[in-house]
Amino acid sequence: MAQNVRSVKASEIDLKERVVAIKRVAKVVKGGRRFSFAAIVVVGNGDGVVGYGLGKANEVTDAITKGVDDAKKNLLKVPILKGTIPHETLGKYGGGFVLIKPASPGTGVIAGGAMRAVLESAGVHDVLAKSKGSSNPHNVVKATFDALANMRDPYAVAEQRGVTLEKVFNG
Repeated sequence: MAQNVRSVKASEIDLKERVVAIKRVAKVVKGGRRFSFAAIVVVGNGDGVVGYGLGKANEVTDAITKGVDDAKKNLLKVPILKGTIPHETLGKYGGGFVLIKPASPGTGVIAGGAMRAVLESAGVHDVLAKSKGSSNPHNVVKATFDALANMRDPYAVAEQRGVTLEKVFNG
């Protein structure tokens, strides 16, 4: 993934957290079962910066706190163009496979649970998304981040090709 290219510092921005999933996991020991919790959390500022993290602890609140701290270490700058994404993209992680398409204004975020949390935290207002393959929230979130990391804004494309911005759009 090309996340290191557009990484952001958490201390510079105001991030809102969103819990995607909490799972209770059991470890079988001599005296019975020991329960702990694993939480996957997405943080974002609603203006193109988003990150995800995983926290594990014996209490739910501790797991969420650890997840938020982890998410602040993995921030990504997402290109947003007029409230949507610049182009269609695919993302894959393990068994998770996602398709994300730009949408016209007023469409809203058409996406399932884990993907919706990531896209809304990033500040995307109009998008069409489909999750194929695994419905495991961990893989869906990571596949969505893969798709967002592969996106390029028109300015970067114009600079890379050495042409004007108008030529990128009109050919």
